[in-house]
Amino acid sequence: MIFRKLKTFAIMAFMSVTAIPMMGQDLIARQAPIDKKMKAVDSVALNRLIQTEQMETPAADLYEDWNNKYAHRATELPDTFRIDLRGFCMPTTNRVVTSNFGRRWGRQHKGIDVKVYIGDTIRAAFSGKVRMVRYDRNGYGNYVVIRHGNGLETIYGHMSKQLVEENQVVAAGEPIGLGGNTGRSTGSHLHFETRLCGVALNPAIFFDFHNQDVVGDYYMFYKDRFESESVLANRLRGVGGGGNIGENEEDLELAIAAPEAKYAKDVKFHKVAAGETLSSIAKKRGTTVDALCKLNHIGKRIRLMPGQILKYN
Repeated sequence: MIFRKLKTFAIMAFMSVTAIPMMGQDLIARQAPIDKKMKAVDSVALNRLIQTEQMETPAADLYEDWNNKYAHRATELPDTFRIDLRGFCMPTTNRVVTSNFGRRWGRQHKGIDVKVYIGDTIRAAFSGKVRMVRYDRNGYGNYVVIRHGNGLETIYGHMSKQLVEENQVVAAGEPIGLGGNTGRSTGSHLHFETRLCGVALNPAIFFDFHNQDVVGDYYMFYKDRFESESVLANRLRGVGGGGNIGENEEDLELAIAAPEAKYAKDVKFHKVAAGETLSSIAKKRGTTVDALCKLNHIGKRIRLMPGQILKYN
């Protein structure tokens, strides 16, 4: 009798012990989808946080501070930087450029002037955050400065009225002001600037007002080229720009990539397509990888971006 009770107790004890890991496995199995859901929630929350921070402090990796004191302050430029031009909006629908970027009247003109009439709608070129809304009697007149997530800052000058406030987040195409003739201005127009790290870059490098478009999805900025590229951009897209440098439309689109070409018509360029490599481009264009690297001052391990322009002869 005692033996039977001990046997029964031993069997029950064994079953209870072996059930523990099985119960643990069941708990783990039930917990797994919960953990997966929590991970997804965490990822969504993290992405939202990152997006919020990027909107709050756009291009924070390029700029040390955020202030409402200076329209622009030049800092160190990166040697190279890819600028995302997607999601743009032309600041005005008017197509007539009345004054180019560069030397003018004995001083440097840091933007381009586009003909607008008083009251015409001026729009944000890209999504971003308004850094300044001010009046400058001896310069910009009523102006707005916006910092964008792609690294650029845009300035809109001589407006009759501003429609935004400092620290306001705006979307590309959102009205930010009205055309005017305020400040140092001799007629109603939009003075439009594009700056990187506070340094003025020719808007014609990025924007084609004649065709109401940008030059591509991306623009590769090179510190040692932007000044000479500005000269060619004026010839292509500035006052009187008619595209007479290249022999065809492709030449006009690509010529700006290589200022060292000196506007020669026999210089050829290649626009990188998705999935292309230096080897495939060299084979297609009848050259070598070494030659491509030497011509474009790049390394063999460079990561090519769709829309990037390469000189190949």
